[in-house]
Parts: sequence; C-alpha cells; structure tokens
Amino acid sequence: MKRNAHRGAALLAAMLTVTMVATFAAAALWQQWRSVEVEAADRTRVQSSWILNGALDWARLILREDFNADRTDYLSEPWAVPLQEARLSTFLAADQNNNMDAAASDADNVFLSGEISDLQAKLNLSCLVQAGSVQVKWVESFQRLFDVLGLPQAQLTRLTENLRFAADLNVENRNASRAALQPQRMEQLTWLGVQPEVIAALEPYVTILPSASTQVNLNTAPAEAIYAVGRNMSLADAKRMVAERDRQPFRSVADASKAIPTATFDLTASSVDTQWFEVRGRLRVDQVVIEERSVVQRTGRNVKVIQRERGSFQQVAQAPR
Repeated sequence: MKRNAHRGAALLAAMLTVTMVATFAAAALWQQWRSVEVEAADRTRVQSSWILNGALDWARLILREDFNADRTDYLSEPWAVPLQEARLSTFLAADQNNNMDAAASDADNVFLSGEISDLQAKLNLSCLVQAGSVQVKWVESFQRLFDVLGLPQAQLTRLTENLRFAADLNVENRNASRAALQPQRMEQLTWLGVQPEVIAALEPYVTILPSASTQVNLNTAPAEAIYAVGRNMSLADAKRMVAERDRQPFRSVADASKAIPTATFDLTASSVDTQWFEVRGRLRVDQVVIEERSVVQRTGRNVKVIQRERGSFQQVAQAPR
C-alpha cells in the first residue's frame, strides 16, 4: 500500500509539473503573439497615416493647379472626378523616382480611393446668423429649401433661434440656460432640436462651414439649392439651369441669370467659384478600412486644411479584387 501511495504521489506531481509547464508555455506564446499583433497594428497605423497624408497633399495640389488653370469651378474639372479604388502599387509604379521593390512590399494588398467635393454646392448654415444677428436673406433661402423638400417650417424657426443662442456667447445679457453648443457637423443639429429625419433630408443640400460669408456655386449646386438662393424662379427653372450648365459651365453669375431671364441672384449669396472643399480618402488593407474626411479652404493658390477626421472599421467581408 505504501509503495502504491508513493507511486500515486509521484504521478500526481508529474502531472502538476506538466500542467504548469504547459500553462507557462501557453502564456509565453500568447504574450509573443500579442506583441506581434500590436507591432503589426502599429505599423499599419503609421503606414496608413503616411499614405492618407500623401493623398491629402495630392488633393491639395490638384486644387492649387485648378486655380491656376481656371478661376471658375464646375463638375467637369479634374478635381471633381472621383478616384476609384486602385492598388497602391499602381501609383508607386507610376512614380519614376520610386525605388521600392513591389515584390517585397505590401503595396499589392493596399487599396486607395477618394474624392473631392464642393462644399459650396450646398447652403451654409453658418450664414443664417452673423455677428449674433439673424440674416433675413438667408432665412428666406432656407425657407424656400424647406418648402421644396416638404419639411416643416417650424423646424427652421427652432434651428435659427438656437443657432442665434449658440452664436451669442459673448453678449452680457444672454440667457445661458437656453444657449446650445455650436454644431460642427450636420448630425450635431440634434443639439438644436432638429429631428433626425429632417437632418437626413437636408444632408444633400446643407453644410456647416467655419465661415459665415460663403456663396452657393451655381455651377455645382443641385437644382434644389439653386432654387433656394434664386428669386423669381421655380424648381423647374432651376433644373433647366442645371441642364444648361452641363452643356456649358457658367463663367459668371450674370451668365447663369441669362439661362432663366426672370431669375435674379444676389452676388453675396451666389457665385461660380469655390473656396471650400471636402476631401475624402479611403484606405483598405485586407479586412481593415480607414477613412478620412478633411475640409480644406482654398484662398488663391493657398490650400489650407481646416478640419480633419479619421476613423477605421472592420469589414464583414472582403471586397472582390
């Protein structure tokens, strides 16, 4: 019995030893795997940042050269052509100064796409309130937009009042309890009491820019936005203007008025050139997609980044290659 007891204890000790060794080995392997994953994720983040920075610089160069070529902006210019998803190796191969070995890099597994859009193709909510005062001219334009979209005018009234409270931060006698935060993006209009369905309807026609003195570009705006800033015209007239400019871009606001003789446009609310653009970049590396949105302001040949946002997400299924 005593000999069997010793054998049982020795077997139990051996099993415990094996279990501990296996546990320590698994823990060490997990730590090593985790370190590799963290290093790979950090490398992807840094490389993605470089690529998206380069893409943004490329977009700024396109806008700078566009200003040199033509002072009017319209939808058939190079900046308005979206970049369809393409392999990063395609861009590297086109660079004569590139010495990277494509076979030894991951460029074939990285896909880049993007687009530049005209933010002055939309009505700017910041124009509604300037220096703490509601701008009647712009209120009328937004009323026309709400009307053509079938949206309740009460929502516009609430929005205008809350924008005034939000902008009126330096007035001594302001009602602080009613003041709201100044929105920076369209989805933040819920802070001002605007219903989500109203925001969704406004999204294609309205934006929020840091400047309160912008005009709507008649060469790039949709018919609804043209109708909103125009006077003595119908939505059908605005649609005819869109068809006319597709054949021949307007070189001046006066040219746009000739398309619809009865229509009038305020030069402080309408233009045929743009200073504010949105640049969107999308980088796909295997199942990970990184998207970036930038707001840039072009003042002459100077193209400056004003806002920049970046986010990433995991794709459910990889897009076909």
